[in-house]
Amino acid sequence: MSYFGTGRLSTVQSVAYTGTAGTIASGISPSVNKIRVVATTDCYIKIDNGPTATTSDTLLPGLAAEYFTVTPGQKVSAVQVSAGGTLNVTEII
Repeated sequence: MSYFGTGRLSTVQSVAYTGTAGTIASGISPSVNKIRVVATTDCYIKIDNGPTATTSDTLLPGLAAEYFTVTPGQKVSAVQVSAGGTLNVTEII
């Protein structure tokens, strides 16, 4: 298993979410395969080509940064557990 917590911080996108999913506007940049994701409240996230997060997706605890391997072009979506917040997605190069 590789450690994903290394690399240069690059493009950052943020989106608000509530009981309605919020999805970052732009897909992950070409040549980027790692992202750092953090949310201000507990939420469910989905990473895909046209995602809309639901309560059946992966739980992301609030204020806990996680790193994910992605494919360029994918987007990240979040929906609240019990309170709205902001999803922050940082590309790692």
